[in-house]
Amino acid sequence: MSVRVRFAPSPTGTLHIGGVRTALYNYLFARKHHGSFILRIEDTDQNRLVEGAEQYIMDSLEWVGLLPDESPGNPGDYGPYRQSERLDIYRDYARQLVDSGKAYYAFDTQEALEEARKSAEAAGGAFLYSAANRHTMRNSLSMPESEVQRAIDAGEPYVIRLKVEPDEEIVFFDLIREEVRFSSNGLDDKVLMKADGFPTYHLANVVDDYLMKITHVIRGEEWLSSTAHHILLYRAFGWEADMPAFSHLPLILKPSGNGKLSKRDGDKLGIPVFPLSWDHPGLGQFYGFREAGFLPDAVINFLALLGWSPGDDIELMDIGEMIDLFSIEKIGKSGSRFDIEKARWFNHQYIMAYLPERLAYLVGSQFIEAGYEFDERKLEKIILLLQERVTDLNDFLPSSRYFFEEIKNYESDGVIKKWNEVTASVYMDIVQALEAFGPYDALSLEEEVRSVITQRGVGLGTIFPALRVALTGMAKGPDLFMIMEILGKEAVVDRLHKGYTLFNTKN
Repeated sequence: MSVRVRFAPSPTGTLHIGGVRTALYNYLFARKHHGSFILRIEDTDQNRLVEGAEQYIMDSLEWVGLLPDESPGNPGDYGPYRQSERLDIYRDYARQLVDSGKAYYAFDTQEALEEARKSAEAAGGAFLYSAANRHTMRNSLSMPESEVQRAIDAGEPYVIRLKVEPDEEIVFFDLIREEVRFSSNGLDDKVLMKADGFPTYHLANVVDDYLMKITHVIRGEEWLSSTAHHILLYRAFGWEADMPAFSHLPLILKPSGNGKLSKRDGDKLGIPVFPLSWDHPGLGQFYGFREAGFLPDAVINFLALLGWSPGDDIELMDIGEMIDLFSIEKIGKSGSRFDIEKARWFNHQYIMAYLPERLAYLVGSQFIEAGYEFDERKLEKIILLLQERVTDLNDFLPSSRYFFEEIKNYESDGVIKKWNEVTASVYMDIVQALEAFGPYDALSLEEEVRSVITQRGVGLGTIFPALRVALTGMAKGPDLFMIMEILGKEAVVDRLHKGYTLFNTKN
């Protein structure tokens, strides 16, 4: 059977970076086994739907390059791929369970359920709608058949609940956690169809996975406790032979290592915990990796290793290498700490490896928005000069303003301390040499400047800092002679003259 996996987010909020990791592992597994990666939108919780959330999910997957083989926008043979468009399917299967005695109608009001909860708590326990008390509630198992029909005909609201038999053991093998056991005595009669005619996650999930021929379910560990009910549903439908293999992924932990990573952590620390930024009028602001200057390749590489290890201390991998090396069995059980510094390290590695023209394409809009005029070649030279020094794409602009603006502030204290008649004389010899010099390429410029300094018999450490501060305003920075090449003769000579005046005035 061909491998088929699905990523099934709910558009009830912003897609968390942990959800992207779940999508990534599904994608890697599908590609590893030449199978299909499916995007299914689980939008049955109509009260919590957020406008724009579905598009945000799709935009996020597109940004990181996890394009599904089947989705609402790219349907295949197993659609529809939005659960809200499959309601008749769920209703038919729910009725099938009722007809076979595996599920039942429940007419309990919210007031009755609340009263039952209070009574259970007063007795020192917790309310669980189950075999232990279902006969005391108002449902088709405790009511005469004629009364049930009258209630339905009268339009009384009802839900359909799964009938969980007592004293059963539910055992399954999780590809990450190995053998997992549940007792049915600890399970409630889960609601399968709500009074509004929409299915709950549990029914829709199982029906869709079966009909879409899903072979492996790879999802977060928060769904581990629900798996017992899902297995009971497979049994109730007689689909046990077609049940997918389950894998429940470990949590992504806070940077401190204590507890699950959340939006609050991102807000508190000023770090991205979402793929893309989103300013939503109802939900608030969400800070994304893209807007923080991260490359999607780097984000994917970082996320892949939050729970999975390919072995041999391998860290840097492109998507093809990840696919070749991926194995569910090498995913750990324990949570992985979200280390933003490690994410930045990955981003730095990818920035250094990118071609300058590709980076220039990605950051060019920032320079345009800043009002800077440039040609593509100049920007590519600037990128090449800086890409080993920056951590994210947002660093390029502030690190290169001196190429586009007149210098307003000079870090000149260190230069002033060493400035004297000899230094000034050598400095002006260099300025005069550069005024008459050509061609203006970095290698030739370096040879010329070093030649003048050597002839005058002074140390490079005395002159180079003065040249750098005069040209950039900063005491430290990238290659001095590449800076000269990019600035060009006119700007270099002009700035060196201004620097000479500044150093003499302050001395």
